[in-house]
Amino acid sequence: MEAFNYKRIQMKTRGDKIVSSIFLSIGFLCASAIVIIVGFILFKGLTPFFTVYKDGDKEFSVNFINFLFGNSWKENPDISLTYGVGFIVIDTIFVTLLSLLIAVPLSILSALFIVRIAPKHISNIINTSIELLASIPSIVYGVFGMGVINPMVNNFANVFGIQTPGGRTMLSMVFVLAMMIYPTITMVSITAIKSVKKSIIDGSLALGASVTQTNFKVVLTSAKSGIFAGIILGVGRALGEATAISLVCSAPGSGPNFDLFNGTRTLTTTMLFSIHETTGVDYDIRFSVAVVLIIIILVSNILLNFIKKKIGRIS
Repeated sequence: MEAFNYKRIQMKTRGDKIVSSIFLSIGFLCASAIVIIVGFILFKGLTPFFTVYKDGDKEFSVNFINFLFGNSWKENPDISLTYGVGFIVIDTIFVTLLSLLIAVPLSILSALFIVRIAPKHISNIINTSIELLASIPSIVYGVFGMGVINPMVNNFANVFGIQTPGGRTMLSMVFVLAMMIYPTITMVSITAIKSVKKSIIDGSLALGASVTQTNFKVVLTSAKSGIFAGIILGVGRALGEATAISLVCSAPGSGPNFDLFNGTRTLTTTMLFSIHETTGVDYDIRFSVAVVLIIIILVSNILLNFIKKKIGRIS
């Protein structure tokens, strides 16, 4: 009997080691893919600053300082070619912040309504609808923006006597981005609110707080760390979106721009526009823009996660 149990223990241990090795291999493979992708983008992105390009009998190169701090995407003097990405970084961050100002309050209130206020059957319907919104491809949001949001923005601007390029403005881009990040933040917020301990809620009610006071001052406070995690995911999607917003907004060649009724340019749309129709430095420089985007996403994630840890959670 003891020998039998010993063999079973050996078999379980061996099985655990095999499963552990499989998961370790999968993790290593995923990590390697990330390293390879980032390494490739970094290599290609630095190439334009160490390469001399030719245009007929002229030679030129891209200036690194002008690239980082330039306020014009493409200038072609007699000798040197300049691509400036500085104003695009500012426009990208500005548009992302505006979309968050719209999406975050709506997402938090929607999640609170679904979990704490709405009857169960209504809550299930709304929750399913939000899940469907999260699964819609970005191109569909873009087409919807072209057909619905652009005309609405154009008509709204005409009321104030403002001319727009057919509604293809920063405001349209902000609305589309807000629509896209809304379900992401909402779904994570729902999970965070559901995880609030019932004892905390009951304690608040027992102390005389109303249901509304408990929902806003206790439930949201307890779930704020998880809600902030959803905001981080929303920021990542907003910074990385390209297809939808390229369909609803024009892309000026200089900036920065803070006029809601003018076009604007983001890092992702800059990489996307005409990428299949260009060669040479104009193609290589798109990888340089990708490097800048990766750095911004990395820095924003580090900063937001640091704030998230400082926010903490009620225990």
